[in-house]
Amino acid sequence: MGEQKDRMLRGELYRDNDPELVADRRRAQALVDRFNGTGAEETGERDTILRELLGKLGEGSWIMPRFQSDYGYLIEIGANSFLNYDAILLDCAPIKIGSDCSIGPRCQLLTALHPMEDHELRRQRWESAAPITIGNNAWFGGGVIVCAGVTIGDDVVVGAGSVVTRDLPSKVFAAGNPARVIREL
Repeated sequence: MGEQKDRMLRGELYRDNDPELVADRRRAQALVDRFNGTGAEETGERDTILRELLGKLGEGSWIMPRFQSDYGYLIEIGANSFLNYDAILLDCAPIKIGSDCSIGPRCQLLTALHPMEDHELRRQRWESAAPITIGNNAWFGGGVIVCAGVTIGDDVVVGAGSVVTRDLPSKVFAAGNPARVIREL
């Protein structure tokens, strides 16, 4: 493994134009393009492609096209989970989705970070990433965005259009921009 990929996986600043990372993204893009090109009746082919792309796909889980990811191998999905149309999972750091989760259409799980204070590092295209973890039995309404470094507990419901910028404990309903706990479940 090269230095930039190692830095990315450790959550340190790295350059995404590294040839190894570019090759990894191209591999993922080819698989994502194949997946997104399947027909509605090709569920077996979709499953085969996802198992080649993702780090883990639990039994009975499925994703609807269109789907996008950076690397794929940093994504783990538990059993019986569902990602609806147009999911974007930018997996520069691990993304772990528990079992029995329902992720609504056009949801985004975004692990990438860019230097905020250091304008020169940002100009030079340095970036970092922080993992996203989603517990079991979560339900996200359409258009939810989960930001880098967020952990969401078990049995959480996130309202449509919410932007989750901080951790959410188990058994709550959260909504808004930024998302906040509305009530316990």
